[in-house]
Amino acid sequence: MLPRSRTLPSRIHNGVVEERHDVRSYFEVEAQPKPHADSEAINPQTNYSKCFDDDGRLKRTGTFWTASSHIITAVIGSGVLSLAWAIGQLGWVAGPTVMVLFAFVNFYTTNLLSQCYRSGDPITGQRNYTYMDVVKANLGGKRVMLCGLIQYLNLFGVAIGYTIAASVSMMAIKRSNCFHKSGGKDPCHMSSNGFMITFGVMEIFLSQIPDFDQVWWLSIVAAIMSFTYSTVGLGLGIDKVAENGNFKGSLTGIKIGTPTAAGVVTSTEKLWRSFQALGAIAFAYSYSVILIEIQDTVRSPPAEHKTMKKATLLSITVTTVFYMLCGCTGYAAFGDLAPGNILTGFGFYDPYWLLDIANAAIVIHLVGAYQVYCQPLFAFVEKWSAQKWSTSDFVTAEYDIPIPFCGMYQLNFFRLVWRTLFVILTTIIAMLMPFFNDVVGILGAFGFWPLTVYFPVEMYISSRRIKRWTSMWVGLQILSMTCLLISIAAAVGSVAGVVLDLKTYKPFKTSY
Repeated sequence: MLPRSRTLPSRIHNGVVEERHDVRSYFEVEAQPKPHADSEAINPQTNYSKCFDDDGRLKRTGTFWTASSHIITAVIGSGVLSLAWAIGQLGWVAGPTVMVLFAFVNFYTTNLLSQCYRSGDPITGQRNYTYMDVVKANLGGKRVMLCGLIQYLNLFGVAIGYTIAASVSMMAIKRSNCFHKSGGKDPCHMSSNGFMITFGVMEIFLSQIPDFDQVWWLSIVAAIMSFTYSTVGLGLGIDKVAENGNFKGSLTGIKIGTPTAAGVVTSTEKLWRSFQALGAIAFAYSYSVILIEIQDTVRSPPAEHKTMKKATLLSITVTTVFYMLCGCTGYAAFGDLAPGNILTGFGFYDPYWLLDIANAAIVIHLVGAYQVYCQPLFAFVEKWSAQKWSTSDFVTAEYDIPIPFCGMYQLNFFRLVWRTLFVILTTIIAMLMPFFNDVVGILGAFGFWPLTVYFPVEMYISSRRIKRWTSMWVGLQILSMTCLLISIAAAVGSVAGVVLDLKTYKPFKTSY
């Protein structure tokens, strides 16, 4: 039987209300004593429950490896596909430098965020289960509502971006086979709408998984897929460089006067494209919005923030190496003409079967990543609804449905309807605005500063009671303001890209 979802405080089952209990109610045990030292592990007493954690919830079983797989799944996503284009706008000097700086900032600020998972004592303090809970515990006030609005709009946008990216990859598989059969004579134009609908149908079924920690296997499969298509893109890039016999590109990026699909690049457009590239790289490293939810699946001892620091370091290191290799080889292969999507932009026509494998891996990865990102949003809406309509059977009642070979599934009608409508809405919006590069840039710009930098910095300052104008406070504020300027620049560049695309756009009729 599937474990009870943590998002609902109680449920009505056959007319009987099952209430939540804290740890004192389970087996009538006492809370653990506070360790004397920060480094001391939490050692359960003889009468302490082996089934429940210190907050009365089921024992968390996540490890360094499962946390790393969740992070890698979240980080290495569709953003990797646009890195060759991003480096192409910035050049050989600024491109790799910006990538390394973004990696460092993400590692540093997510480490600050992970230390805020528990309020007060980092080992025995009260747990915060979501990003918003951490903000509420450390900052409170209107910033909680602001954070929630930004976070969930960002998750909503990511779902749209992943729908676009997955549909383009599915379409690329069909187009590559069409090119192969026609020997390159048929342009093989087609619409992405049908593929978006197909992806949406898959997500409707997978979205019925009721709790975040039940998708661990999906996350691991998605992480494997991300390595697969990244490796294929890297290999094809190296092969293309060898075929060319030299490295393309320049130190300062795309040159003014270069002809592109949108026209000749002007000095103003080069500036906008450079800013948009910052948003694309920011999006490629974006995952802080679900860090707390990932951390809430990790067991202790050791302290959760210590496990997360190691998992973050491994994940960021691995992804940065991949990003460098994929982005730099793609730019070296195509130079100023590097496509916005290195695999689906048809920079490579052969071997077509390898392209099919890579694009299939992208689709499988995005199927999992969609769920990893959307589960916190699902949980928030369902928790809020259960509190507001606690007596409604439609919202809180769950019914046991036997599934052959899988055990018992607990059906909740509100979860079924709400999650289905969510997927339908994101699919429709993706069909209305199928601009992959522009959407990626906007998402990166919109979520980077507030969620990755501002809130983690402010919460760390609050939780550690760092005084104003100390060296630590000044350093953190300089970091925050610098990243704010980067986000503004990226947003301006991405919006400019959308404006250019809208000039030739027809709703539901876009073809590739």
